Amino acid sequence: MTTYKRMVLASRPQGHVVPENFRLEETPVPTLKDGELLVRNHFLSLDPYMRMRMEDVKSYAAPQAIGETMIGGTVGEVVESKNPKFAVGDKVVGMFGWSEMGVSDGTLLRKVDTTHVPLSAYLGSVGMPGMTAWYGLTQIIQPKEGETIVVSAASGAVGSVVGQLARLRGCRAVGIAGGKEKCDYVVNELGFDACIDYKAGNLSEELAKATPNGIDGVFENVGGEIFDACLERMNPFGRIALCGMIAGYDGEPSPIRNARFFLTMRLTMRGFIVSEHMDLWPQGLKELGALVASGKLKFRESVAQGLESAPEAFIGLLKGRNFGKQLVKLI
Repeated sequence: MTTYKRMVLASRPQGHVVPENFRLEETPVPTLKDGELLVRNHFLSLDPYMRMRMEDVKSYAAPQAIGETMIGGTVGEVVESKNPKFAVGDKVVGMFGWSEMGVSDGTLLRKVDTTHVPLSAYLGSVGMPGMTAWYGLTQIIQPKEGETIVVSAASGAVGSVVGQLARLRGCRAVGIAGGKEKCDYVVNELGFDACIDYKAGNLSEELAKATPNGIDGVFENVGGEIFDACLERMNPFGRIALCGMIAGYDGEPSPIRNARFFLTMRLTMRGFIVSEHMDLWPQGLKELGALVASGKLKFRESVAQGLESAPEAFIGLLKGRNFGKQLVKLI
């Protein structure tokens, strides 16, 4: 290959993300310097946080630059190396973004073993989404056996792991997802105790039935009316891991109307960015990898084909069209 394709941010969204916010470019494959390596990306991860990075607003990280490759996690194979720590054929996890190839000096790459864990899983259950679930549950919610844990977006890459880890710790796991098919999957395949279809129109009523003893912990991915419904069911001294507010990412407001429950139930809520806790990644990834390899942690993927499909797949992710982890297959 003498050239490769990449997708750049062409313009910032004005409300909803549209395909015109992106631009596909072709660029020459660079010549490696000493200490560098070239990776051919096999899969690209699409994640909700990317929507916030498209805005030029104050946040935990710098905004995505206009005209530069869209940010994103990748897994791929080393195809050329002038770095003694990496050999041709090594499988690696990186952050090369929406691009078919990437050059690195190796500092932000992690070698992975695909003997028992599929390569794509390192962008899901055994990658950043899995670690997000692991950290929010074990470090913030800190579940105790017998407690009730509720997770929104339960069929997604993060939520699906949260519920399974909660069940393995002896908790009652209740999911919230959009549509009967997703809810059936969450209960029948992932082993949640219950799952509420928020699209059915009786969210508060069904949540009360599924949490007869109240809610001790919430892993929040959505915000809006779903979060408000959970707050009404919280037990005293409940804990909330605030991972995402996807209901408000794409230009829609996401207010909290039941904030009074923080006072009356003495609740604790903590937002977190999992990349700020790299010291715990080896511990979490070891547990997640062992669970996936043994079949005790299940996952599902939605895979779009080709870099050209990334914008529409990303827009679909923001609208909840994906089922499980959203990936783009590049090779």
